[in-house]
Amino acid sequence: MTTIADAAKDFLSHERIAVTGVSSKPEGHGSNAVYVRLRELGRGPVAINPNSPVVEGDQAYASLSEVPGGVGAVVIGTRPAHARATVEEAARLGISHVWMHRAFGAGSVDHEAAEYGRAQGMTVLEGGCPLMFGDTSDGGHRFMCRMLQMTGAVPRKV
Repeated sequence: MTTIADAAKDFLSHERIAVTGVSSKPEGHGSNAVYVRLRELGRGPVAINPNSPVVEGDQAYASLSEVPGGVGAVVIGTRPAHARATVEEAARLGISHVWMHRAFGAGSVDHEAAEYGRAQGMTVLEGGCPLMFGDTSDGGHRFMCRMLQMTGAVPRKV
């Protein structure tokens, strides 16, 4: 098994990362915070929202399949009930890394979807947030990461 820090570093090394669940009403949406931070860092994030063609002032795509040129990784920021379909689509497209966002509560984690992804050879992070690691992080997210690792909401190993 790999440490979450190493898996996060590998995940964040992708040039294009899709973020699902980016909302046209950003208040309180973790997906929007992830998307905006990746954009600020020049990471070329891609917003996925089947209900809005524009989010955070940028073009959004209805699905991973519609993204021109594809992506290397995807952050799942939707309800857990949508995670399996996203993981299946990512597997069909050859996307090798999936991060199911979670801070408090269930977040976007679906254990069965994660197992499916791993069976397809994907690296699946079940919990935590990309903003908790590496150059995307800030003090508040790093503190939250340490606290949530104690509760198991952020895994120590992937």
